Amino acid sequence: MELNYILHKYLNGEATADEIDKLKSSPEYASYMKIAEATSGFEAPNFNAEANFELINSKRIVQKEVRRMRPFSAFLRIAAVLAVVLVGYLYLNSLDTTVSTQIAQKETFLLPDASEVVLNASSEIVFNKKNWKKDRRLTLNGEAYFKVTKGNSFSVETTQGVVTVLGTQFNVFSRDSIFNVNCFEGLVSVAFNDTLVKLPAGNKLKIENGSLVVHTTSNALAPTWITDESHFENASFNIVLNELKRQYPISVTAINVNLNKRFTGSFTHKDINLALKSICDPLDLQFTVTEGEVNIYAKEGN
Repeated sequence: MELNYILHKYLNGEATADEIDKLKSSPEYASYMKIAEATSGFEAPNFNAEANFELINSKRIVQKEVRRMRPFSAFLRIAAVLAVVLVGYLYLNSLDTTVSTQIAQKETFLLPDASEVVLNASSEIVFNKKNWKKDRRLTLNGEAYFKVTKGNSFSVETTQGVVTVLGTQFNVFSRDSIFNVNCFEGLVSVAFNDTLVKLPAGNKLKIENGSLVVHTTSNALAPTWITDESHFENASFNIVLNELKRQYPISVTAINVNLNKRFTGSFTHKDINLALKSICDPLDLQFTVTEGEVNIYAKEGN
């Protein structure tokens, strides 16, 4: 303890000659000197009370200013989160619902207002489920049968015309240049090429290339295709073959056959051989079926 006291005085230039001799004779002296030499270059920082006060005060001001900015920063973070949520909400609302069918497939589903839709093979319907109450319309490519809930209305848009309905049952066919509408219950309006036709129950119309071809009555209560049978009235054989290929996973080659021949009749969706016989016999045609490949040609002697 005494040596520490003497060392303190020695390092500060206050030790007497006797104290210095006593320190040098101690075994710890060599270690003390190494420490003293290592710390000889150290200087205590100058301390200016006034300058130090200004420094501390300026830090307080900066800290206060930072604290004042924190609520605004928090607001910006909240605003950014809300913006992301809003964009996500708008994006989800803009998404359309698509219902489509493949070859030999039919699909039954409900619209947001509980109206029932039966979609025929190789067809597609697109609508916005989230925005249905404000925008009650859908687009159709192919064929569909609609049973609309009483009191509800919407529009069916196709590339060839628009069908607007109110509590009714109807069928729409829209493929290539053919646009057929058949009303089974209630009333529908059909708009095409600046023409508007009111179609009551028991009426149907056929439009080809934008022109009205047939407007007749019908006693049918529903389209036959929903019970697995396709029906045609004075249709070209080419249209019949196209529908056959939608109902069966087949390829069809017509050899020396007039595809513009007219056909009236039906074919089943459940037996390919029976279906082919139904459409070929009335036109004096014959056919072969080999692993999904169908060849149709005229009977010998015709």
